[in-house]
Amino acid sequence: MKSIKGYTMPNNTVLIVDDQLSAREVLRGLLTGQGYHLVFAASGEEALRLARQSIPDVILLDVMMPGMDGFEVCRRARSDPQLAEAPILLVTALDDRDSRLKGIQAGADDFISKPFDQHELRARVQTIVKLNRYRRLHTERAKFEWLVDRANFGHLILNDADQIVYANMQARLYLEIPLDAELPILDTFPELVKKYYNCEPQAVWNQWPNLMVSSGPAYLVRPATDTSESLWLQVEQMAMASDAAEKYLINLQDVTEDMNAKRLMWTFHAQIGHKLRTPVMLVSGSLDMLHADKNLLCEDHKSLVSSAYKNALRLQSEIQDILQYLDTSHIATPADELCDVNEIANIVEVIKTDLNLESVTVDFDENLIDASFLHLPLSRRAIETILQEILENSLKFHPHEAPLIALKISEHDGQIRIQILDDGLNLQPEQLSKIWYPYYQIERYFTGQVNGMGLGLASVASLVWDVGGACHAYNRGDGPGLVIELVLPIKECL
Repeated sequence: MKSIKGYTMPNNTVLIVDDQLSAREVLRGLLTGQGYHLVFAASGEEALRLARQSIPDVILLDVMMPGMDGFEVCRRARSDPQLAEAPILLVTALDDRDSRLKGIQAGADDFISKPFDQHELRARVQTIVKLNRYRRLHTERAKFEWLVDRANFGHLILNDADQIVYANMQARLYLEIPLDAELPILDTFPELVKKYYNCEPQAVWNQWPNLMVSSGPAYLVRPATDTSESLWLQVEQMAMASDAAEKYLINLQDVTEDMNAKRLMWTFHAQIGHKLRTPVMLVSGSLDMLHADKNLLCEDHKSLVSSAYKNALRLQSEIQDILQYLDTSHIATPADELCDVNEIANIVEVIKTDLNLESVTVDFDENLIDASFLHLPLSRRAIETILQEILENSLKFHPHEAPLIALKISEHDGQIRIQILDDGLNLQPEQLSKIWYPYYQIERYFTGQVNGMGLGLASVASLVWDVGGACHAYNRGDGPGLVIELVLPIKECL
């Protein structure tokens, strides 16, 4: 047995068929030590039985045997589906034309005459074994390619220059590579996917070609258009041997239905949301009234009411976080009108009042003073949800719960850039790279408390990516605080 990197490979099997023990022993002596697994049969019947068990790489078959001769064994082997492709080398003392013709008609692959030259025999066996192994590999590869080409997943193989050297039919469909196009094509894999998709999250794709080092999933997102729904492909990568010319296997899985299903699950439908919100609001409202008049209570009751009121508000906030995250499927592209860029100021003013924020400013670039003709690709409700989440985070994570917040809105190359700056805390690079993942909670790092479910910014990313936008988070360069940057394509309306 041969071992390659922990995997044990069986030796090539040679079946020797001869009714004479002395002849079998001669062949044993000639082939022992050549790297073969030798199997012996003394009759035609035994040969067929052992052949079905071992599926040999070559059969050395003596012609002159009592009972079932070599020609008959050959014919029966060729009629057996298990043995039809097994190479057969007829060993015969009959070196005449008729015997060879009879052997060919029976299905023999080659002949060698007795007495034979040992070097010739070894060379013949070695050549046939190699050819048979190549044939098997070719057959297995053909079957593998047949299955892969009909798989629902896209499969790619990249070389060390990131060029695509293999793509199955599904991958060609995803990447718009013609079925008759020869590979590799001119574009590298990163260049090609960027023609049709947005690579999200960007922090993960910045690790290319080492996607495997990231703890989060990598997506290719084709934004929704007026005529087509969005398409989400999850990308998985496997590195091949370092000395191989083919460096990476890439798997592309269509997870659009999964994303939509999650969104449906996230909503709990409006009815479930109502059933969750209503009792919590009643509890919070009742405790709010008690809390307002807590000075009328004794000290022990004051403490209990304050604790209950605080935790009721926390529960209400967490339920609201979940429902908001789960509701994104209905607010991105609803039937109502898209949001004007100019509406952002009004939306921010409403949120400022709701959250009791002291200082929130909105600054438009000069070329956006009158931007009523510019529409964002999201509804007003979606923009409200996004800005509500970001401003609420600025409040929640500020050391004194009194953030100074500034929004800067600009336009460049047909895109609107919305920057939300606060003066709160800075984040570590690892936190910034994971900030868009569902259930990732940065508050735990600062306080040990988890007052939210870590769903809000994932909701923001889901909405923005689905319409072809981008999300960025980075620390301010002029002091403490965070910058959340959203880039959205413009929908121009005449």
